[in-house]
Amino acid sequence: MKRAIPVLVLSVAGLIPVWRYEPPTGAPSATAPAATPGSPDAPAATGSATRVVAGPTVTTDKGPVQVEVVFEGEEITSVRMLRQPDHPQTAAAVPKLIEETLRAQSADIDTVSGATVTSDGYRESLQAAIDARGA
Repeated sequence: MKRAIPVLVLSVAGLIPVWRYEPPTGAPSATAPAATPGSPDAPAATGSATRVVAGPTVTTDKGPVQVEVVFEGEEITSVRMLRQPDHPQTAAAVPKLIEETLRAQSADIDTVSGATVTSDGYRESLQAAIDARGA
């Protein structure tokens, strides 16, 4: 009997987060507005062709992921999230993913700890946009 009460209390306490859990609404959210000419995020106006390519929407367990990539010739000059899961870890991971993409100039980037599902969806949409660049 001495153990029954603490076991019951701890079991109920462990189930409370499960009962309170609300799945994400699935509404897309953008991380940044579109770049305006002259802003630091805007592609540089050079002699090379500027091409904007949107990757496909990748459905993940956390929600949809879609990227838009701006190319100056062969160089990736900016990446913007068009759709992303409404999740705190995703919001923290997106700037790291974009920074890594600009550094690597490819989809061969590391997964962000705590946002594995979003990282995988991001890489998939990014790789498809890179592949579509030449098409």
